[in-house]
Amino acid sequence: MQPILPSPALRWDLWCHVIDNYGDAGVCWRLARRLVAVHGQRVRLWIDAPAVLARLWPAIDAQAAHQVVAGVEIRHWRESLEAAECADAGDVVVEAFACELPAPARAALQARRSLWLNLEYLSAEAWVEGCHGLGSAQPGGRTRYFFFPGFTPATGGLIGADAACAQWDERAARAWLAAQGVTGPAAARRLSLFTYGNAALPGWLEALAAGDEPWLALVPDGRTLRALGDWLGAPLAPGETRTRAALSVHALPFLAQDDYDRLLWSSHLNVVRGEDSFVRAHWARRPLLWQAYRQDGEAHLDKLEAWLARALDGLEAGAAGAACAAHRAWNREADFAAHWPALRAALPALEVQAGRFAGRLAEGPELAAALVAFAQSKIE
Repeated sequence: MQPILPSPALRWDLWCHVIDNYGDAGVCWRLARRLVAVHGQRVRLWIDAPAVLARLWPAIDAQAAHQVVAGVEIRHWRESLEAAECADAGDVVVEAFACELPAPARAALQARRSLWLNLEYLSAEAWVEGCHGLGSAQPGGRTRYFFFPGFTPATGGLIGADAACAQWDERAARAWLAAQGVTGPAAARRLSLFTYGNAALPGWLEALAAGDEPWLALVPDGRTLRALGDWLGAPLAPGETRTRAALSVHALPFLAQDDYDRLLWSSHLNVVRGEDSFVRAHWARRPLLWQAYRQDGEAHLDKLEAWLARALDGLEAGAAGAACAAHRAWNREADFAAHWPALRAALPALEVQAGRFAGRLAEGPELAAALVAFAQSKIE
């Protein structure tokens, strides 16, 4: 049998419009890096808020109109973008999360006859499988294909895990936390907190503080840290630790992507939000509490239920019921504290389940690899 030679690298234009959080930029930056580092692709990332990207990756210059970082070419997507700046469209043009291409980029795509992909938001809902990979006829005789990340083999999968995660253990976690200056009770259970803001948070903090088990909340700088400061009665600056009864709170600086991943690997329970941190928490193989991005008509609750059904499949009824009830309360910003004792009792079973679910996900498609394979099949 003749050896299979790798396909030549494709040129990708990945367009990212940042709405109001870090998720859009976070997903696009992870995807761009992986396409380059793992799959040898050539990627140009167009982003309209480079300052957001710079917070996630400090080597990025927030003021530069054009730069190359981690092998990714980064361009500032400005309102005044001129046709000459994006005339050389890539082999593949990706609209991340249904962002609309600017007119010059659309014209370049038509002239180049580039493959046109719409990378959609992540969902565990069953309908995603039927829509993944479908094409939609566009003016000019072009077809735009819809590419859905997901949790099953019939979707595009998830951006893969960092290889270092598999070797991470408690010793590595303690060393990394010490390097971040984390202080707190050595025997405390560690909790990472990253939310959109949640009215149920203060009641949960009170329950943690009143409990008979020490917990250490690790909170990166941002909205959640400000909420912790309000609860404690005074702001926390990065590097500070403050304790109230059984709960200690340590304020971390805003973490770059790879360090945020290490925080997830080093915690016993991860409270995450949206899409990027949500996916990374799966690879950490730890119990997680997810706050979905709120949508009109409470459509996010349908996404929550679909994910719970997949993530908890095979888990014994008591632990699954505790996890479902806690997630529903958290996402409705209701009395989450009332569900905390049952959720806490279920954490050992949920950790085992998290490992099983991550193993199943690892056997399925990986998003960057699936994109490359799809593009090559259409272009060849």
